[in-house]
Amino acid sequence: MDKEISREIILENFQNPFHKEEVNDENYIKINTRNPNCIDNIDLYILFNGNIIKDIKFNGEACAISTSSTSIMLKNLIGKTINEAKEYINNFYHMCNEEEYDDNLLNEGLAFQDIYKQSNRKNCALLPYRGILKAIETYENK
Repeated sequence: MDKEISREIILENFQNPFHKEEVNDENYIKINTRNPNCIDNIDLYILFNGNIIKDIKFNGEACAISTSSTSIMLKNLIGKTINEAKEYINNFYHMCNEEEYDDNLLNEGLAFQDIYKQSNRKNCALLPYRGILKAIETYENK
């Protein structure tokens, strides 16, 4: 993906994040994920319907990278099965770690394809993914 397009996608998802709102519904699993080295502190709210991720919302304070990464992640995971979500997450992790990945699965997530070059930014981009994996694990262990 072109660097200018990547910047535009990241900026758009930071300025107009998808599903950024607090949830007060006990049917959602709430997971907090934070980066101790910066301001990133995000609450994820995940609603499962059987094996499907029915909805995800988020709220909190975070840098442009974490906010946009969260927004993009939500767009890509809502409506997916848990296994499809894990496949997407696995590919995103591989991309961020400069490992082999399937770029056909990542959509706007490709905006972070060069993030591995900045380790501090990589942590910001991966923050919501650590949270969603924790939510999936919580749900699967119920």
